[in-house]
Amino acid sequence: MNGSDPLVRPALCERGARLGVSLSGTNLERAGDYNQRTVLQAIRVSGEISRSGLAAITGLTAPTIANITRRLLDAGLISDAGRRQGARGQPASQLVINPSGACAIGINIDRDHITIVSLDLGGTVLTRATCEVAFAMPDMVAAWLAEEVARIRASGLVDENRILGVGVAMPDDIGRVALPHRPPGYGVWNDIDLRGLLAGVLPWPMHIDNDAAAAAIGEAQFGSGLSMPSFFYILVSAGLGGGLVIDGSYFRGAGGRSGEIGFMPDMTRRGAGRAVQETVSLSALYERLEAAGCAVTGVEGLTADDPVLAEVVRGWTEDAAQSLIEPLIAVNCLVDPAVVLIGGRLPTTLTEALVHRLNGMLDAAALPGIARVRRATMADDAPAVGAAILPFLHHVLPSDAILMQARRS
Repeated sequence: MNGSDPLVRPALCERGARLGVSLSGTNLERAGDYNQRTVLQAIRVSGEISRSGLAAITGLTAPTIANITRRLLDAGLISDAGRRQGARGQPASQLVINPSGACAIGINIDRDHITIVSLDLGGTVLTRATCEVAFAMPDMVAAWLAEEVARIRASGLVDENRILGVGVAMPDDIGRVALPHRPPGYGVWNDIDLRGLLAGVLPWPMHIDNDAAAAAIGEAQFGSGLSMPSFFYILVSAGLGGGLVIDGSYFRGAGGRSGEIGFMPDMTRRGAGRAVQETVSLSALYERLEAAGCAVTGVEGLTADDPVLAEVVRGWTEDAAQSLIEPLIAVNCLVDPAVVLIGGRLPTTLTEALVHRLNGMLDAAALPGIARVRRATMADDAPAVGAAILPFLHHVLPSDAILMQARRS
């Protein structure tokens, strides 16, 4: 690639400007930890970058950059990739993320499955395991996770000395929301101390969040959010959740329940008196398939070569789009996101069909500046991968919480 190419330079300048806004450091007294996180994030997002490039992007001084990068090299979080010849003068040494410098474990507990992944600092999933089980009780979840954690530790793929912690993502009110076939005893989840339940299973610091929030945070850190820092995320799982990211930061709202699109009223005649997630969810789709006599035991079966199944899925896709369109218009008008992303456990073909139908309906609405709908980059296992990112945010990557701590120092 020629750096003087007129088609390339504006893109590079635009990217640098974007990074400069989102990754600017702070020279507040005792805020060195935040600056270190900002520099690490700048290296990760850039792919590779020189120290002078870091100074330009973050606004930090050259001596500060030199001190921070030395600490990051000593900690094993970054590596020196060698020198790249510049336009003139001495070649500049390039810095890159060391993927094995840190790792974390992410867990997603939901009403139809349990998933556990391990993730390195570069965003690569090192190990993955899923248990397809409906309404698993707490003891069963703890037992299965104990087995999988033992497998991760025995695999040799994860350096235990580099594990920063474990993130756990699960739906809010998991034992309260009524979904088809929920067993009477499932309400036990309402009184479970999750940390206590998993304390003997996970010998690392634990970070717990809502599943849709974790998925949106993951997308912001390792997915579409790197180029579009403001977006609305829709998570289609056993239920329906949502998350709002503004300027790269997850927005929780006053009560921590922002983005709860699944509980919005369904404005269609068919859905009168119902919530949107009673149509737009895997639980609703499975219920329709069951009524049609189609035996589907998991998401893989949703794309089986069966004309009856295909017809049910087509009908559900149309109804799901009809139920989602009014909430999406509201999101567009109130929030003005750059894009609406759909992730979750829907197979890719079903997600793409829903995306296509929604975009057609949004085009027909003819609203100015309407955000397009796209499949999320991290659609598969998004809550589990997002959960694994929570320890990174707590320990090494920049977050609003860390910045506020620095400002209070």
